[in-house]
Amino acid sequence: MSDFIPVAKLQALPTEGKLCLEIEGRFVVIVRLGSSVYCLDDVCTHDGGTLGDGQLIDGCLECPRHGARFDVCSGEAVCMPATEPTQNHEVKLEDDTIWVKLADG
Repeated sequence: MSDFIPVAKLQALPTEGKLCLEIEGRFVVIVRLGSSVYCLDDVCTHDGGTLGDGQLIDGCLECPRHGARFDVCSGEAVCMPATEPTQNHEVKLEDDTIWVKLADG
């Protein structure tokens, strides 16, 4: 399992926004909801679409291909056609820096 990696400054994200990044060869999307920050794999488990290209709706990322939605807190699929979660990663904030610890897998 990896250690925490500094990935962005908090100011890089609007209060209700997202940022797509590649961390150690893995594509992720960082999401800020108010004062909380989350990190998910940037992939729809339905057909591999890029979640970072979709809209942020009611705490969920919506895949732009077929409308599947994923809870940004947990990665859980909350709307068909996806039935499997996307991987979420641990996030911590230190001062104004976002740190991510990539999950195995």
